[in-house]
Amino acid sequence: MLKSTGKYFLTWDEAFQFGVEQAGGKGWNLGRLAQYGFKIPMGGVLTTRAYDEFIKHNGLQNMVKDISQLVTAGNIDEIKNQDRLNQLREKIKASSIPQLIAEELKTRLDSLGILERPLAVRSSASAEDSAKASFAGIHESFLNVRGLDNILESVKGCYSSLWSNQAIVYRRKLTISDDEVIPGVVVMEMVEAQAAGVGFTCDPQSGRRDILVINTNFGLGETVVTGTVEPDTYYLDASPWNAVPRLIERKTGRKEGTTCLKKDGGTQFVRTTDYSTRQVLSDEQIEKLGLLLLRVFEALGDCDQHQDVEWVFDGRDFILVQARPVTALPQKTFAALKNQPDFWSNGNYRDAVPMVLSPLNRRLAINTIDTILKFNFTETDYPLPEGLQFSRFLNGRLYCNLSALQWAMYDAMGSLPRDFNAGWGGHQPEIELKDPKPFEGLIGLKRIERGIKYNDLVNEATKNALAIHARVVGSINDLTKDGFRHLSDKDFIQLYNDLGKISIGFAGEFSFLSGAASIAIGGLIKILMEYFAYGTPMIINGLMVGGTADITSADHGYKLVELAEIARQDNDAILFLTGPDFDPMGWEEQLPGRSPFKQAFREFLKKYGHRAVYELDIINPRWKEDPSYLMDIIRSTIKTADLAKLKAKQKEKFEQAWREIENKVPSSMHSSIKKLIREAQEGAAVREKTKSVMALLMEAYRMIAQEVGSRFCERGIIEKQGDIYFCTWPELVTILNGEWEGDGLRALVAERKIFMSEMEAIAPPDIIMGDTPKYSEPALRSSDNFLTGVPVAAGRASGTARLIRHPDEGSRLQPGDVMVAPSTDPGWTPLFLKASAVIMETGGFLSHGAIVAREYGIPAVVNIPGVMRVIKEGWKVDVDGDEGKIFLR
Repeated sequence: MLKSTGKYFLTWDEAFQFGVEQAGGKGWNLGRLAQYGFKIPMGGVLTTRAYDEFIKHNGLQNMVKDISQLVTAGNIDEIKNQDRLNQLREKIKASSIPQLIAEELKTRLDSLGILERPLAVRSSASAEDSAKASFAGIHESFLNVRGLDNILESVKGCYSSLWSNQAIVYRRKLTISDDEVIPGVVVMEMVEAQAAGVGFTCDPQSGRRDILVINTNFGLGETVVTGTVEPDTYYLDASPWNAVPRLIERKTGRKEGTTCLKKDGGTQFVRTTDYSTRQVLSDEQIEKLGLLLLRVFEALGDCDQHQDVEWVFDGRDFILVQARPVTALPQKTFAALKNQPDFWSNGNYRDAVPMVLSPLNRRLAINTIDTILKFNFTETDYPLPEGLQFSRFLNGRLYCNLSALQWAMYDAMGSLPRDFNAGWGGHQPEIELKDPKPFEGLIGLKRIERGIKYNDLVNEATKNALAIHARVVGSINDLTKDGFRHLSDKDFIQLYNDLGKISIGFAGEFSFLSGAASIAIGGLIKILMEYFAYGTPMIINGLMVGGTADITSADHGYKLVELAEIARQDNDAILFLTGPDFDPMGWEEQLPGRSPFKQAFREFLKKYGHRAVYELDIINPRWKEDPSYLMDIIRSTIKTADLAKLKAKQKEKFEQAWREIENKVPSSMHSSIKKLIREAQEGAAVREKTKSVMALLMEAYRMIAQEVGSRFCERGIIEKQGDIYFCTWPELVTILNGEWEGDGLRALVAERKIFMSEMEAIAPPDIIMGDTPKYSEPALRSSDNFLTGVPVAAGRASGTARLIRHPDEGSRLQPGDVMVAPSTDPGWTPLFLKASAVIMETGGFLSHGAIVAREYGIPAVVNIPGVMRVIKEGWKVDVDGDEGKIFLR
């Protein structure tokens, strides 16, 4: 962004380039809207430099300095300070705007063709309309200003309003210095308004972020902004399952009158009852405006900072006249937590979405996760506060409101925070409970009742898992089997809505399917703690090895071992995989049809090709599109792959754990333990299969994006097909339905690419306390030179430490190395085939890495704070998956 300009007046394009320091908050936001393809009135902004020149030209510096140094919020009402402020305001109004500034303003407005047209002259101070302070209603605006002389007087009126009582007090209360608030002035054409109003991309009253609120009246928006009348109010469902926000409630206001333009300048309020029963906008217009508001939210707010938008409807189009961040959105939580700070954790989320999410995926991801979490409570009849937010973004990454989740789990079903944290993974504090006796009294009985209902829902979902998975997979296949090339642009909108119906339904079912195994494991812990105490996790780890059920994420690893064994016996495959010109993308062309490896790999992709590394972000290519990662695994294990040895190793660990049970646990309990083991293994399989189905659902969204990206690229709307992932669904829908040609989209894409790159470079904090990021301290090395974590997969192994931050770095991992990772998702599974052991910063007993490590029979220790900073690349380490210790050599 440019730092200074020799100009006093900036067009919208120039305001965008020179930024808030020159254009002020309102002017810069309007410049951004223009740059991104939104319709705004013709005009521009008189720069903050013009104000500085005005103050110097009229010798007002000392008066300004005295007020800044002497007037406070506490003494502003003193007579001497009121005199200071009155004198400065009168001086400003009586002073002249330097001729050079006035002439440039006249010339530029004339060149825009609006000098003699009715104009709006509005304050645009440098700290105004920012995320820190809105200054709503603090500074003056003038409407229907006609002629240069009146424009100049209105400019001085904006300057003068900087020194009103309310402006001074507002700045002092927010500790904003006077030097930070230098006024620019927006000068733009008045729009002939059939209707106007304000739109919020959230509900500012309830705090709900999935609701849009629109207030409107006939005529100019002044009656709405000032509260002169009771406007119409419309509420829209803004969840991402619908291509266009859906009108869910309308309140027809009394609309006691309208504001219109006066012939000689200014505005007038006309009282009338003619409009009291009429709806200002049609339902179709309301939803069209809702889609526009979402575009503003995602363009100016990066899908995080909600927006307060002023708009005008001229009978044909919606024109935006202001947009600013919502600065006072209530943070809803439980009454019991009001005196405790919110803490947000990326523990557990890091398994699935550790990365900065692509713009196309952000609203899908955050709404899907919140829906999954909320279903756990709403379906067990536990009331959540309206507007409670379980997920949020920080620097493009997802975080969970863990304080609210801990309380909800405690208050709903009696789960203590420490127990919840143990399963959640990550490194976070616990909420304070005054008297943690969750099952006493009537409240305790209610918690037991909800816990039973939750278990019933999990058991029911587990029992019906095959049918649920088959139904969802069938529905997705019905939508995608014929491809999308034959569809018209508008057909994609219906396709998106159909996919949304599948998504919202499956998100609710996911809540309980993902709980499969937890009940059985809880039962095992309860039985075995009596006999093994703190050795219980080690025993359970052994029992969970080599489950009889088909654990999907582990299964595709087994298939890769088989593929490596097949390749070892296939001369064509050996030549392809070990040749000097190895090209993993060329396997179809370079391998002959007779190759057993080629045939087997083709079958593998049919079954698992929808999976990917970090597959919950649709920006990431699926394995069927780019199998390079898989080919590298096969290539590096072709000499060592031995599925029989892996299975024998698993059997040995299971038998060892079972011998321990036979030695210590009464035989009368053996059958119950075996039943729980089987249920836990089957539950783990259900949990992983459910993730696979979710990946298939995400692939369907990616398929839509790929086809739309190809079309937009052909039409020149975007530069490359892959740029589609730096767009948002409301932007795509608006283009697909013919309401926007996509002008400005390339600028948005370019900015979002820079944003993602910058955010990826920022180390994500483990915890956010309120709004303050906190980083976990690295695990301390004990006097015995070992680190302690949570043991999740039994056994002991030694090897060279390889720090793998992303699966793309997997080629550095050699067979027998110890993989040290921040977290893992199913896309990491093939790397487990090469590792002798796994160490992770986060994770719990049922996290993906734990399940796969147990299945492959390799030791794993998780939840070690800062382990990526403690262990150095190439160190020799011993991993004890029984005791949860890492010995450093």
